[in-house]
Amino acid sequence: MILFLADNHYNAFSGKNIHGEIENDYAIDFSEDDFAKLADINSGKYQLLMLHMIAGTCNNDHPDQASQDALKTYLEKGGNMLLLHGSSAAFWEWDWWRKIVGHRWVRRDDPDGSEQSTHPVEPYSVSLCNAIHPLAKKLQPMDFDTDEIYINLEQTAPTIDLMETYYDKKRYVQAWSCPTPWGGEIIGLLPGHAPSVTSNPQFLANLKTIINYLQP
Repeated sequence: MILFLADNHYNAFSGKNIHGEIENDYAIDFSEDDFAKLADINSGKYQLLMLHMIAGTCNNDHPDQASQDALKTYLEKGGNMLLLHGSSAAFWEWDWWRKIVGHRWVRRDDPDGSEQSTHPVEPYSVSLCNAIHPLAKKLQPMDFDTDEIYINLEQTAPTIDLMETYYDKKRYVQAWSCPTPWGGEIIGLLPGHAPSVTSNPQFLANLKTIINYLQP
């Protein structure tokens, strides 16, 4: 089963929309604006943690110490994660979290004082990187009529970049693989804000390909 935690994403309800598109294809325990189930991540029910959230936003508090300890235990056991949209900042207050996610969405109140990430809203295309990774030949290019284009993320750990876009003649990673320090794997996939994107057939095909790869 997948544990899928989302916030309301400033009333865009992106995570809920994604869940509605894939709930018939997978066993998913979905929660919006309630991160309490994170404390149960090691119950044996869950094989994958999927996030579309940034704690401390959308009137949501940061999870408590018990939840933090449970998540770290899950990762230390080799657990995998799928980070959608801004979820590389999901637990941005935790020092150890910021160091492991690969490409990190940086908030304006970043504890490390790093330069803030940005997201222009425009039509854009996402292409495949030339990479040696099991997903590299399975993903497909994506074209979006408009969405938040997440750019200027901070790289905090080594990654294999899987997908990219170009904005203002500069290259920006849009999907990546990052090993955790404990033997698991993190996949980040940045598109996923607007309803036209969360229902886009190319996006959904890629999302399912990544889920199928990450689930043991």
